[in-house]
Amino acid sequence: MIGAGVAGLAAAHRLLGRGARVTVLEAADRVGGKLLPGEIAGVRVDLGAESMLARRPEAVTLAREVGLAERLQPPATATASIWTRGALRPMPKGHVMGVPGTAAALSGVLSAEGLARIERDADLPRTEVGDDVAVGEFVAARLGREVVDRLVEPLLGGVYAGDAYRISMRSAVPQLFQAARTHASLTEAVREIQAKAAANQQTGPVFMGIEGGVGTLPLAIADSVRARGGEIRTGTPVTGLRVEASGGWRITTGERVLHADAVIVAVPAPAAARLLRAESPEAAAELAAVEYASMALVTLAYRRSALDLPEGSGFLVPPVDGRTIKASTFASHKWGWIAEEDPDVVVLRTSVGRHGETEILQRDDAALVEVSRHDLREATGLDAVPLETRVTRWTDGLPQYPVGHHARVARVREQVAKLPGLAVCGAQYDGVGIPACIVSAYAAVDQLDGDLSRVRELTANPVQSLHGGAGE
Repeated sequence: MIGAGVAGLAAAHRLLGRGARVTVLEAADRVGGKLLPGEIAGVRVDLGAESMLARRPEAVTLAREVGLAERLQPPATATASIWTRGALRPMPKGHVMGVPGTAAALSGVLSAEGLARIERDADLPRTEVGDDVAVGEFVAARLGREVVDRLVEPLLGGVYAGDAYRISMRSAVPQLFQAARTHASLTEAVREIQAKAAANQQTGPVFMGIEGGVGTLPLAIADSVRARGGEIRTGTPVTGLRVEASGGWRITTGERVLHADAVIVAVPAPAAARLLRAESPEAAAELAAVEYASMALVTLAYRRSALDLPEGSGFLVPPVDGRTIKASTFASHKWGWIAEEDPDVVVLRTSVGRHGETEILQRDDAALVEVSRHDLREATGLDAVPLETRVTRWTDGLPQYPVGHHARVARVREQVAKLPGLAVCGAQYDGVGIPACIVSAYAAVDQLDGDLSRVRELTANPVQSLHGGAGE
């Protein structure tokens, strides 16, 4: 196993359950990838992703399997806002990733002209989606740019840190893509999605967190892997991956050489491309072309007596409004365990950076804290001096899913399948959320066992990654 992010660890855990001998090699000095627990002002927090989709079973089930059942917690509040047109406004309901079923659903967020433009959707001729289409392009053509700029963009940006006018609808919002293929009206397609969801009567929280942070999930998986006989070597970058003449794989790590019957490559696309270049140049070329967005999280701790925040879990920020931050999470409101650790401390997070934005992330930590405080003051009136701040930079942290992403993934897997004993998984394939990474890992394990059904299903139908309220 190459890579000890949540995908690589999940694959290792599944392989051990099937009786395999497993060694996990990780270049970094820790496991977990983009999941990172930390601390600020004596309170445990997440310094990476903070929640996981609970409406898919993979992440919650794995958390239970590795001993975290008693620490699973839904958000204390799911009420979020959007900071747009000069005010914090309630996050609309009745939409699919910002695409409404009716104009009324976006009342208060859009202008009168924007709402009237949505009403025209029913009278427009059919818009073909073809094999794929950009979310922003398609929605703007049907409902107007204001819907995209004020709601779709900040929601998608919170997931991918990307540009809605470039992001693939087929890969990023697959249920909307499928519905749009069979309906002339986009709002009608959304209403059908909502009707099906209501008929399924899904109960329970949409998202789930973990006491102590979801960054503790990979630590618990790693502990379980070791307890079941697996080996995890951190600080061990893999520099070479070759097929051996006698079968199996030769893995080079610095001056050491390991031999394996099979390998799962669970590292980001650029690293995967380097490893696969010798044995699968076609797959490597496809992976090398995957673009990534960088971002930074600014975590701030305040004395509770020094601030009076609005209710809710935080707010999103449309780029069209020209603000620097793209979201803020009121972490102490959102997660009960943070508030309980120290009732006198309130923790907030802001995020900055989108695909193509380089200037903001070139600023030093102090400057990122200052722009975050400025925007928080403009949005909420918060003018207190924080007790402590932390800036966590995720350089090339989020893979981008442009139009045609599904076809690229299919080409990568077609080439990888030609090499016995090789599989790939991770956020660059089937979805960027935690459940998506885990189901990608399970598909890779199945592939090593000769079962390609889950790989084919994922390639055709990626896992939709939703925005976890307000924040990242």
